[in-house]
Amino acid sequence: MIVHIPGALRSYTKEKSELAADGQSLADVLSTLDRHYPGIRFRIITEQDRIRPHIRIFVNDKQIGDLSVALQPDDRIHIICALSGG
Repeated sequence: MIVHIPGALRSYTKEKSELAADGQSLADVLSTLDRHYPGIRFRIITEQDRIRPHIRIFVNDKQIGDLSVALQPDDRIHIICALSGG
């Protein structure tokens, strides 16, 4: 499946905006990404295995809040970082 990486996390992916990843669940995909791009998972997931409050993850245009959600090989995953500041 294809994972779209936001600009704020591209320093972990050598500036790549799209990555191919395997996994049966969202947790699996993020673990796969972290094996290839160390540190990226920690920027998305807390120590309690929850999606960080400023991160939104969409699978095929549907927001996902559960890391155990099952995925299909043709799914498209978008990771979105919320902007903050004033």
